[in-house]
Amino acid sequence: MHEMSIALEVIEIVKASLPPEPPVVRVEKVNLQVGKMSAIVPRSLRFCYEIAVRDTPLAGSRLEIEEVPAVARCNGCGYDWVLESPAFKCPECGGTDIEMLSGRELDIVSIEIQEQD
Repeated sequence: MHEMSIALEVIEIVKASLPPEPPVVRVEKVNLQVGKMSAIVPRSLRFCYEIAVRDTPLAGSRLEIEEVPAVARCNGCGYDWVLESPAFKCPECGGTDIEMLSGRELDIVSIEIQEQD
């Protein structure tokens, strides 16, 4: 399950993004964008994250995942469409010069924190 290694990497990135000096902050939520074609199972990633944040500065934080649809464009005719499965030709013209516009993302969009007194 590669979701655990992804969860651990997300945690390391978030920890590195926190201010090193006071005020002390508490991470409330980490917002991710995950593409439909990224081979990541959101439910598994959430589960791994919940386990991995225990005993870290992120303990108790939530992982919010926005799934990004896979969108392709035919470079021949310019047609854009949402992929439901891997595609090798344009459904409009039958062309095979296809470009992925979205669907492979794995991005930390934002980190929501709260200052501690």
